[in-house]
Amino acid sequence: MNLLLLGRGKTGSLVAEVAAAHKHRTHIVGTNENVNGAALGADKLHAIDTVIDFTAPHCVLANIEACVKAGRNMIVGTTGWHHDINRVRALVEQHNTGFVYAANFSIGVNLFYDIARTAAAALNHDYDGQIFERHHAHKKDAPSGTAMALQRIIREVAPEHEALEITSFREGEVIGFHEVIFESAADRIYLSHDAKSRRGFAEGAVRAAEWLVGKKGFYDFKDIWREL
Repeated sequence: MNLLLLGRGKTGSLVAEVAAAHKHRTHIVGTNENVNGAALGADKLHAIDTVIDFTAPHCVLANIEACVKAGRNMIVGTTGWHHDINRVRALVEQHNTGFVYAANFSIGVNLFYDIARTAAAALNHDYDGQIFERHHAHKKDAPSGTAMALQRIIREVAPEHEALEITSFREGEVIGFHEVIFESAADRIYLSHDAKSRRGFAEGAVRAAEWLVGKKGFYDFKDIWREL
């Protein structure tokens, strides 16, 4: 595939490395090269099969709009835009493109979502819960998209229970640590996922791009990762 990768950050750079290992051709565009969407014109995208976005919340919606209107498939790992998810879904459907998004493209984290979903039944049996997340000091958003996804998943299982509180820490070079705790008068349940590197995020994003070939529609990675 011909991939256009938006974002030269740590994760984006690793996505490019993984894509090359998968024998894909990848062109990388940083923020300075995409001012006012300069890198996303129809003439720049005509030879691109799929665009992978690991940028920032302030520019991701403009990137999505430009790429989808140009008919390009997209993989979006940037968070901070989900308040506009219905508008983006409608845009994808209108232009008949393929789109996969995730708060986290790690297979391990998506398995962790399923474990948390099962354990959330505890809230219906006199347990209380809380979510903790730790990331490196340079991470701009808090709470993390992964923590908010955990909160939504657990709320779906126990809608009568108030949303679990999320406590965020920003320190050092922590890649990503998420913990869910359920507690009752009788016991305490700890669930945790500790990312050792960003490679899991990158591998998942590239494999999602491969899965999307020949498909159209709007997909959440947590619903399709088993098919990879």
